[in-house]
Amino acid sequence: MKKGLIFDMDGVLIDSMSFHAEAMYIAIKEKTNRDINKKIVYLLEGLPGSKLVEEIFRREKIDEDIDGKIVKSIGERKTKIFKSIQKSKAIIGAKELIDELKRCKCLKAVVSGSSKEEIGSILDQNIGSSSFDFVISGDDLKAGQGKPDPAPFQTALQQMKLEPSQAIVVENSPLGVEAAHNAHIPFIITLNDTPLDIHVDFDFLMRLDEGEREGRIFVDTKAAAGYLKNWCCT
Repeated sequence: MKKGLIFDMDGVLIDSMSFHAEAMYIAIKEKTNRDINKKIVYLLEGLPGSKLVEEIFRREKIDEDIDGKIVKSIGERKTKIFKSIQKSKAIIGAKELIDELKRCKCLKAVVSGSSKEEIGSILDQNIGSSSFDFVISGDDLKAGQGKPDPAPFQTALQQMKLEPSQAIVVENSPLGVEAAHNAHIPFIITLNDTPLDIHVDFDFLMRLDEGEREGRIFVDTKAAAGYLKNWCCT
């Protein structure tokens, strides 16, 4: 039976979330002169760009008028800042895992809300985009179809020609976990260096019973490697 692994990129394969958080902090500070808690970027990772900015404004109680113009300007500025400051590296163990998965018939996909150009550039610098069979970017989705909408992962399944039971999603964010569940795909969580508290910030996960949570949480990508190789290559 064919099997596949669907990886989120930022925070799972690539250590880039701190740069995304910093870029968003700077962009909002420039446009509103307000400081935000950078942790909120980790908490809302996966939301489409406009919804992300709007939700940050709502949660941080920023009293600016939320219109399309300011949302667009913050999103564009954040993208430019990220490109200028990011020095992303592969998460420890991620490249080795992907290299080892090449030795078996395990299909590998990356799903990220970033642009195809940005994903390709970052992957090529650190792991190699050619190491993956499929790459699903924000460019492949309709407006508003970011996580927790199941569409990103459903698109991956369609391209991989797999049923939900034939795949595992590897995520690090609360909205990513919820999106995998909404797509009816089994998932695991690799925490890596997230500032989020698994018991406090992963609301959806904590609503599952203890048996459903068992075996899903790994301290980092390296710790999950054995489980993923065993599941997908046997």
